Amino acid sequence: MSAQPTPARAASLRTPFTELVGIEYPIVQTGMGWVSGPSLTSATSNAGGLGILASATMTYEELEAAIAKTKSLTDKPFGVNIRADATDAPQRIDLLIREGVKVASFALAPKQELIAKLKDHGVVVIPSIGAAKHAVKVASWGADAVIVQGGEGGGHTGPVATTLLLPSVLDALAEKDIDMPVVAAGGFFDGRGLAAALAYGAQGVAMGTRFLLTSDSAVPDSVKQEYLKRGLNDTVVSVKVDGMPHRVLRTPLVEALESGNSVKALFAAARNANEFKQMTGMRWTSMLKDGLSMKKSGERTWQQVIMAGNTPMLLKAGLVEGDTRAGVLASGQVVGMIEDLPSCDELIQSIMHEAHERLKVLASLG
Repeated sequence: MSAQPTPARAASLRTPFTELVGIEYPIVQTGMGWVSGPSLTSATSNAGGLGILASATMTYEELEAAIAKTKSLTDKPFGVNIRADATDAPQRIDLLIREGVKVASFALAPKQELIAKLKDHGVVVIPSIGAAKHAVKVASWGADAVIVQGGEGGGHTGPVATTLLLPSVLDALAEKDIDMPVVAAGGFFDGRGLAAALAYGAQGVAMGTRFLLTSDSAVPDSVKQEYLKRGLNDTVVSVKVDGMPHRVLRTPLVEALESGNSVKALFAAARNANEFKQMTGMRWTSMLKDGLSMKKSGERTWQQVIMAGNTPMLLKAGLVEGDTRAGVLASGQVVGMIEDLPSCDELIQSIMHEAHERLKVLASLG
């Protein structure tokens, strides 16, 4: 029997977003703490998408080394996700500029002066937002594009589904006559989703869980298998992990947190915050400053600020150490639709071939 011919490489798909960041396909791998390291980031970028390093769980020195490693593995554009409220955010931004990193992404919008500094040095600024008014605000501050994550997404997430949040953001920007690329996130895993996002008016999609479940991801295989077992109803949005809505897999620990005593959870969170401090070398003064920044934003109580220290250590236990019972596994609802562990290149090629086919079908309907 003759070997099956290798499918031709999918044609590029140019959108305002791909032009902005200089990539072949409108697909972004999000910056997931403990997951998005040099290997996954470079594999995504080499495959024609945009890989993003996650720096929130790295010390400054670790980020410096990770950027150097990523640059040694790819000559394609990649990004770094930064906590805008971190006390050393200005130093990290200087590092990105010095190293010629193409994209700076943010879970919280950075201050206007930081956006201006990045743009003055040719760095593309892409905040993630969860409401239409936030998209308009960051656009007025000079952001180049936004990632819009609907409630289906993993990790910290909002209550509104992508199918409603995305058009609300696009409409709000259009009403203000703002021409800014929008990337859709939350619930995407294949070419049908990409075609749907483009039909809405987005210029690309961003995916976390789908990239976590690739052979290029450094997450332990035993943990990946735990994800692959799960169905569409096997995630929960919990506020018991760190005080903010956080979509995670249902695990024994999460179930215990959900049904447990809030005072005990707070003390456990404080212990984890101390462990994270020791691991990263952060000083208590720095952590206190970060906490005050969160408080000034008006979106967290002191209890939530303390509990924020929970997230890095619980995610590390699950995603790095492979302890699926004592750790937390952030996950989008899309986990219930994923059944394999392709390489990043295989994944992106599959998505693009399917997207091109779906777009042809849609064009034929006209």
